[in-house]
Amino acid sequence: MIIMSTLLSILITIGVYALSRVAGGKYPSPFTTPVFFSTTIIILLLLATGTPYERYEPAKDIITYLLGPATVALAVPLYKKRKIIMKYSITAGIGLFLGSISTILSVIWIAKAFELTDTIIASISVKSATVPIAVEVSEMIYGDVSLSAIFVVATGIIVGMVGPWFLTLTKITDPLSRGLSMGTIAHGQGTAEIAREGQLQGAMAGIAMGLAAILTSVIVPIVVLYLL
Repeated sequence: MIIMSTLLSILITIGVYALSRVAGGKYPSPFTTPVFFSTTIIILLLLATGTPYERYEPAKDIITYLLGPATVALAVPLYKKRKIIMKYSITAGIGLFLGSISTILSVIWIAKAFELTDTIIASISVKSATVPIAVEVSEMIYGDVSLSAIFVVATGIIVGMVGPWFLTLTKITDPLSRGLSMGTIAHGQGTAEIAREGQLQGAMAGIAMGLAAILTSVIVPIVVLYLL
């Protein structure tokens, strides 16, 4: 029973993702991006059928496990585009560093402007790192681990939705710049979204995702200690 339920959940998830790609092709919009569209449909299906999350969780765990090989696969476009990336490595490195600091400081200042609690501010400061790193850093700075995980996922979904559209709106068309910005701000979800545009975008986003997470783990404890 559990095996059948898990297989059915995996097939439904794959089907919903395929549907999101079709919908995105016919009706391009931030609301038809795969992450937002698929997440919304899956949640609605679980609610409509009265299926508890615990029954869907085994399928989620299997799909999540496949993120490892998918992440490693980013090395392929990285290798193919290594000459271009090396050519602009210094410029990209400066942009990555400034982008990481900017996203950390801006969210902290905005949170302080709204007079949010120190716990919430500490929790949201790690929003642009991947979940495993974000929760570890959050615990170090006395944030709420659950809140940090929510902020990270929400950041990935929102930036994945509007990030490419906003970059186009602001006339940022350079593939390297688009990949760098999405990987720096929106970690894995942003990388997955921008990688659909091309190999260079995906390669640059993959590098930015990893390095931004390292920078976040170093910068956030110092910044939070100073500002809070």
